[in-house]
Amino acid sequence: VGSPWKEGEALYNAALLLDGGEIKAVRRKVRLPNYGVFDEPRRFTPGPNYPEPTPFRGASLGLMICEDMWLPGAGEALARAGADFFIVPHGSPFRITSLDEREAAARGRVKATGLPLMFVNQLAGQDEVVFEGAGFVMDAGGQVRFRAPQFQKGVFLTDWEKRGNGWECVAGPDATWDRDQAMIYRAVVMGVRDYVEKNRFPGVVIGLSGGVDSALTAAMAVDALGAARVRCVMMPSRYTAQHSLDDAAACAKALGVSYETIAIEPAVEAFGAMLAPAFKGRNADVTEENIQSRIRGVILMALSNKFGDMVLTTGNKSEMSVGYATLYGDMNGGYNPLKDLYKTEVYRLCRWRNANHAIDLKGPKGEVIPERIITKAPSAELRANQTDQDSLPPYETLDAILERLVEREMAVKDIIAEGFDEA
Repeated sequence: VGSPWKEGEALYNAALLLDGGEIKAVRRKVRLPNYGVFDEPRRFTPGPNYPEPTPFRGASLGLMICEDMWLPGAGEALARAGADFFIVPHGSPFRITSLDEREAAARGRVKATGLPLMFVNQLAGQDEVVFEGAGFVMDAGGQVRFRAPQFQKGVFLTDWEKRGNGWECVAGPDATWDRDQAMIYRAVVMGVRDYVEKNRFPGVVIGLSGGVDSALTAAMAVDALGAARVRCVMMPSRYTAQHSLDDAAACAKALGVSYETIAIEPAVEAFGAMLAPAFKGRNADVTEENIQSRIRGVILMALSNKFGDMVLTTGNKSEMSVGYATLYGDMNGGYNPLKDLYKTEVYRLCRWRNANHAIDLKGPKGEVIPERIITKAPSAELRANQTDQDSLPPYETLDAILERLVEREMAVKDIIAEGFDEA
């Protein structure tokens, strides 16, 4: 098991070998990452550069912890010291590319040493980070022989036999790993579930607008927690279209959630009257739009305070990246499932969820997001006849630019050189 381990004044990131109720061995992590979500040198002391194998029931175990597998050094030292195979306890966060990256790193150690490897990964959501499990066994030739499931708790056993001069894994779990939309959707659902559960919220409350972002958020919440723990609220104004009212109600019915309507028009009129003297001589602009959003935020937070449910916000990564959101309005809440999903990804995930299901999803099978929500033009409905494209480029174009800026860290001049409009 993984555990902090203190010796004198030094605190180590360690793996403990337990047997018969006793700690039989302690192995300290050698390489401490300091990038991305990792900040281990702040807390931990590096372990010895040349760790020794751990004898256990006739085998010599080469224990490497997380980063020790990714770089040359510790694995090769363990092999030279007589390790029979590697066991790698890991806390590797979910990324779209993580499955292939882990296998490539493991293959590097296997190819360098000729020893098989068992990769064991954490399974949990922790704040904004998700660990999806997906352990595997790689043979001495660098081929993955067995795979544990993603996003699924359990004890998965492997059988090892000594054959010739080495050990071979002869039996283990044989899961098929999800890719693309299935993998992303299940990762987000796990993040929502564990955040709500670990913070002991009884449920969540969502502003359901009849748009695609709030519909996907509601579907993910139901899949994470079950319909009984999800409360959806439609908060219409004078600008809310009838199709938005109909679509929100249809989505709530398909998901089986609690659904109610709280109109914001009385509050909008009250704010208008209160601010009229101060705004005298000024034309209506984005200020009045933001007031509507902030009124909705106040309503959701009031429900949260009164009943204890946490507010889920619904803004996607495209909107957040360009500031197309209202501070203290639609940004109000405790957790945002869509925060790392571009708008085009939101659409793809909606279509995936309507056509697919998985063992860890608690919501109903079938179409849970009405087709019209997916196909209609997106709108904040804060003024008459408004659409997102009044203020933003088409999302296909915007997301392509943002992906280059944010994910690839490309320079603006290089993005323009690829044919995107400088404006």
